[in-house]
Amino acid sequence: MNADTRHDEKTFLRGFDDPAAVARYTEGPPRFVPGLDALHRMTGLLLAEHAPREAAVLVLGAGGGSELKAMAEAQPGWRFVGVDPAGEMLRLAERVLGPLMERVTLVQGYIDDAPDGPFDAATCLLTLHFLDAAERTRTVGEIHRRLRPRSPFVAAHASFPQGLGERDVWLDRYAAYPIAMGAEPADVEKARAAVAGSLKSFSPEEDEAILRDAGFSDAALFYAAFTFRGWIGHA
Repeated sequence: MNADTRHDEKTFLRGFDDPAAVARYTEGPPRFVPGLDALHRMTGLLLAEHAPREAAVLVLGAGGGSELKAMAEAQPGWRFVGVDPAGEMLRLAERVLGPLMERVTLVQGYIDDAPDGPFDAATCLLTLHFLDAAERTRTVGEIHRRLRPRSPFVAAHASFPQGLGERDVWLDRYAAYPIAMGAEPADVEKARAAVAGSLKSFSPEEDEAILRDAGFSDAALFYAAFTFRGWIGHA
């Protein structure tokens, strides 16, 4: 990761190392990401199409632990390596996972800090939108390198039309959903401003091209919810 990208990401992620903010974190994603529980469930089902019963699964962006918990409960034979740069978020994951932690190894850092594997499956949910195109391609390529041949990879993140006039329409929809779910409008406006100014969001077509360039030539869309998209591909 180049210095500018790492600096921008650290600036945006600073709140994820704030204990008070992290304590409230579990309330946020279900309000801002339509169908988040279903996304976690679908992710596990898609991985299970090719992953063995005793799979080793790499989870990049594992802080918070929600997708780890969903997959660990659904697949009692799977073991996981979860990677995240935010220490407080990893501590939250430990609390969320509870006794499931016996099958999880948590690593503080980025993709370069992850073990080489090989892994039987991998996920990267709500994480790649922190990275610019070059670093995103490199990161997904490093995930690809750590997978056994034909192993599945699921990625999901902010991905929506970026054309003139289109971007604001979709950001308004991003903000409308949590308000409809009961979030405070002032908090939502702050989140919208942060997303508009800091997230490295691209169009779905650009995101698919990045996945292909990183080695996932069969990447296919399986999830679309306002400003969020998800893909399944194989190494």
